[in-house]
Amino acid sequence: MSLTIKSLGRGRRVAAGSLIAVAALALTACQDGPGAASRPSSAAPATQQQSGSGVQPTGAEQPSSAGATRPSANAAASTGGKPSGSAHATESHASAMTASDRCTAANMSLRLGASDIGAGNIHYPLVFTNKGKKSCTLRGFPGVSLILRDGSPVGKPATREGGTGGLVRLQPGQSAHAVLHTVNEGVSDTPCWADSQIVYVYPPGSKESMTTGSRGLRVCGGRFDVTAVQAGALG
Repeated sequence: MSLTIKSLGRGRRVAAGSLIAVAALALTACQDGPGAASRPSSAAPATQQQSGSGVQPTGAEQPSSAGATRPSANAAASTGGKPSGSAHATESHASAMTASDRCTAANMSLRLGASDIGAGNIHYPLVFTNKGKKSCTLRGFPGVSLILRDGSPVGKPATREGGTGGLVRLQPGQSAHAVLHTVNEGVSDTPCWADSQIVYVYPPGSKESMTTGSRGLRVCGGRFDVTAVQAGALG
C-alpha cells in the first residue's frame, strides 16, 4: 500500500514538470511572434561572394550594374576615337597638291597683266597658264623678284600678303593668277626703286624659275607684295 502511494506521488511530480515546460514554450512563442523561428539574428554576418579578384559584397552593397557599364569621359581617347571633323581633314589631305601633279615652270607660260591703278595703289596680275597636255595644280605663293636684263636685282623680293588660299587645278589651257601690289609715287616718303625690266618668278612649290617682261613696273613707298594664286586670269 505504501509503495503504491509513493508511485502515484512520483507520477504527479513528473506530470507537473511536463506541464510547466509546455507552458514556458508556449509563452516564449507568444512573445516572439509567428515569424520568430525564421528571422535571422541581427548579429549574423553579411552574405559574401568570392570572385577571382577577392570578396565582393552582395545585396545593398553590390555596385550598380548600370554604373559598371557606363563609359568614362575619356572613352573616345582610350579607344582611338576621332571627332567627326577629322573626316574633312582627311578629304583635304587627300586632295592636297602632290609633286606628281604640281604645275611646273616647264608646263606653264607666264605673263604680267595690265596695271590696275586706284586710291594710290597699283596692282598687276601675274598670270600662269597650263600649256601642258594634262591637268596640274597650284597652291600657295609664288616667289617674285624684279631684275634687270643683266640679272642685277632691283629692290627686294615681294613679301607675302593674305592667306595661302585653296588648291587650284588647271586643265590644259586654263589660267590662275597672283596679284603684285605697290603704291603710287608720292604716297610715301620712301623713295621709289629703279625701273625694272624683268619679273623673275618661282611658281608655288617649284625650284625652277620663269621670267616675263615687267612692263615698266616700278615699286614705290617700299611696298611690294604678292598674293597666293587664285583661279582665273586677270588683265
